[in-house]
Amino acid sequence: MIEISEAAQGYLQELLGKQDETDVAIRIFVAQPGTPNAETCIAYCRPGEEQDGDLPVAYDGFTAWFEERSIPYLEAAMVDYQEDQMGGQLTIKAPNARVPSVGADAPLEDRINYILYNEINPGLAAHGGVVSLIEIADESVAVLQFGGGCQGCSAVDITLKNGVEKSLLEQIPELTGIRDSTDHSVTEHAYYQ
Repeated sequence: MIEISEAAQGYLQELLGKQDETDVAIRIFVAQPGTPNAETCIAYCRPGEEQDGDLPVAYDGFTAWFEERSIPYLEAAMVDYQEDQMGGQLTIKAPNARVPSVGADAPLEDRINYILYNEINPGLAAHGGVVSLIEIADESVAVLQFGGGCQGCSAVDITLKNGVEKSLLEQIPELTGIRDSTDHSVTEHAYYQ
């Protein structure tokens, strides 16, 4: 999982020691895991703020809670602290946060995002397009939104049915459908008008 260097542990222990409450921990998670917008985060975690499934790890002087869903994305991650002229900087490197290897047991949302960002979006990028998962509705319908060259494109129905929907339904059998929530009346960036 994630490695926290001795320098980073010392810095985090110092920060936590300055808190008004006792027993404040940290919580490490990946926001929007498996997407190009993934961000690895460290936040204060006051007693009782940890969530069901979080994995506690004891360090010298503090506890770190790791979000269960983020654990695969934190594989090979590193937290370090380097002193500099401005005081110092805490850095987090998580090479698997955006493109992890997701298995069949990963949450449905993660598997959909993995296929969208690693298989479908590279092809759409040739036309300046992108597709994103907005939500999973009715427990098994992926609601998607197209952007860039795909928004308002006259060929979006072909792209949706013959490309995106076909790929997702073939690879994720528990999905029952795909729904496009894009406002295609906006055509200023459309690849085909």
